[in-house]
Amino acid sequence: MIQHQTMLNVADNSGAKKLMVIRVLGGYQKRFARIGDIVTCSVKEAAPRAAIKKGEVVHAVIVRQRKELRRTDGTYIRFDENAAVVIEKKNKEPKATRIFGPIARELRAKGYQKIISLAPEVL
Repeated sequence: MIQHQTMLNVADNSGAKKLMVIRVLGGYQKRFARIGDIVTCSVKEAAPRAAIKKGEVVHAVIVRQRKELRRTDGTYIRFDENAAVVIEKKNKEPKATRIFGPIARELRAKGYQKIISLAPEVL
């Protein structure tokens, strides 16, 4: 469950390292974001001389969450960290060229084919 003020690790090479959620997108008074949801974030840490700078406002999709997620077959999936991938909101394409760490299978159904194809492991 990702909500306002949650700190996220960045699972790509866009230049951002840490993000803070400032808005969960998806409807009036939506409080929590789950895997596959888009959030608006502020960059809190960034790599030097990177394309994304500290203080920028970016859109990101949640790819890992610590709270377990129940799948339709009855199994649960849970990760060790909360992580997101920085995207361009209008076409759901990642701004980065590489994705790090495992990615949840639920992203495929939500239309993030490019992220799935770049990921080293899909769980």
